[in-house]
Amino acid sequence: MPAPRKTARRSLLVASATLLTLSAPAPAALAAPASPASSASPTALPPARMSQVGGARLGLPGTQVNLAAGVPVLPKGLTARSWIVSDAESGAVLAAHDAHWPLPPASTLKMLFADTLLPRFPKTTEHKVAPSDLAGMGAGSSVVGIREGRTYSVHDLWLGVFLRSGNDAVHVLSAMNGGVRRTVGDMQDHAEELQALDTHVVSPDGYDAPGQVSSAYDLTLFARSGLQKKDFRDYCSTVTAKFGSAEIRNTNRLLSGDTDVPVYQGIAGVKNGNTTHAGATFTGVAERGGKVLLVTVMNPENHTHNEVYKETAKLFDWGFRAAGKVTPVGELVPPKNAATAAAAGPTPSSSGAARETGGAGAKTVASATAGRGAGGAGTALAVAGGLLVLLAGAGWLVNRRWPLPDLMRRRTRP
Repeated sequence: MPAPRKTARRSLLVASATLLTLSAPAPAALAAPASPASSASPTALPPARMSQVGGARLGLPGTQVNLAAGVPVLPKGLTARSWIVSDAESGAVLAAHDAHWPLPPASTLKMLFADTLLPRFPKTTEHKVAPSDLAGMGAGSSVVGIREGRTYSVHDLWLGVFLRSGNDAVHVLSAMNGGVRRTVGDMQDHAEELQALDTHVVSPDGYDAPGQVSSAYDLTLFARSGLQKKDFRDYCSTVTAKFGSAEIRNTNRLLSGDTDVPVYQGIAGVKNGNTTHAGATFTGVAERGGKVLLVTVMNPENHTHNEVYKETAKLFDWGFRAAGKVTPVGELVPPKNAATAAAAGPTPSSSGAARETGGAGAKTVASATAGRGAGGAGTALAVAGGLLVLLAGAGWLVNRRWPLPDLMRRRTRP
């Protein structure tokens, strides 16, 4: 792949109520038995040294959690090589297992693709597909059914990316961005801006490629950043939509349901994946009782049907019970530019924003705009208000556009 290009980076607005600091010495990591995935062979073991971005505990092998009186025990039967449970708003990591282990990401890498490219093309832009646009797709790629010579709107292409994990839609959007080579470089630059340093991008669609890796920690950063964008939230939470003359349905089974997996209460996205080398991967966001959690699960050793969703649901259940009771083991770091702004202190414009919204204590106003659609399926996400608030003592702006109440009202997207 080409060396990442040096480009000017735009500041990102990150949803977070505070920058978590662990000033007290961290207690010893909870010793956890090796999972079947990690004991199967020497190549299945996590690296002896892993990144400590977000906290030293996150670089330790095994399960990291602070069990204490009143904290629920972790669920049994977790077989994933790597997983992480975090508070989407504060960034607190509630528990993790080999969260910085670089592993093949499969189509969950499309979260980084979308977070990188979504702002670049208006939804109404139309593009006629040339044969070269679809060149280079891997054999057996998941597709939404794009045809050469036909014209598609950017809106439809993103529906294909999010609902059907269409590598054909990814390649067309990459062509519009100047090609796969440039898009890979843009994604790598953006990953570095987000401090997702476990990630090495080779293909924009997440298709298995030598050297292409990410981690549960990094995938969570991609989801958290993407969810700042209204279009990202709308697309990743859409259950069904029209694509040409057909109807497509989201392959995220916690969102759309399946015979052995019910729709998860409060789910609002984000992205699933599955390839030969990556196994099943998934990052989800859900809201319950005023708490918004992110869970990422990578490559369960148990290969029963929909296992990645079942283990994710268990971790969500644990996280909602543990939130407010468990001491975090780390944090989701902000982007580099946000951290730089925090160190520099508030700007006149950010101070003005704080005054306009009533200061750091201003409440986020939810504007639940979801309507009813045919069949009662569609968008699982109510858009929260877009107030900018100034963090007390942090010195950088955050955009609290998180799924809040009314998540389960749905509408069909055109």
